[in-house]
Amino acid sequence: MPSSRKSAPPNPAVETVDTAFLESLIGYNARRASLAIVEVFMVRMAPYDLRIVDFSMLSLIAHNPGITSRQLCATLGILPPNLVGLIASLEKRELIERRPHPHDRRAAGLHLSAQGVELARQAEQTAAMLETEAAARLTPSERKTLMRLLQKIYR
Repeated sequence: MPSSRKSAPPNPAVETVDTAFLESLIGYNARRASLAIVEVFMVRMAPYDLRIVDFSMLSLIAHNPGITSRQLCATLGILPPNLVGLIASLEKRELIERRPHPHDRRAAGLHLSAQGVELARQAEQTAAMLETEAAARLTPSERKTLMRLLQKIYR
């Protein structure tokens, strides 16, 4: 007695992965580029014991002495309760210090210690070298355009 059920075609093997749709998405491409850089960034920042957020905070404080916690939160998109621990960690490492804010008695300005200044300088130099390497296949004009377009999306 023949079976009335049709047999399913065999499962095809995927020889090449079709990523065309994903590669048409800005987020996918931005994330892939970010992952390529972040992986190396983490390795290069390990000697300084800095994560991305630590590096970002030190850089902002270095270039904006007296910046407040509120300003850091707004600039980095960090919730205030999360920032408290990050600041405490950098204070414990004696990289930053709080000083009275000149205009707001309720706020404290954040400043780098001498040790923080040196660490931020070295870490920023390392990050700049990494960025140069990561963008080596781009012309200076392409790099400038890429930065402008990425910033246009999130600003």
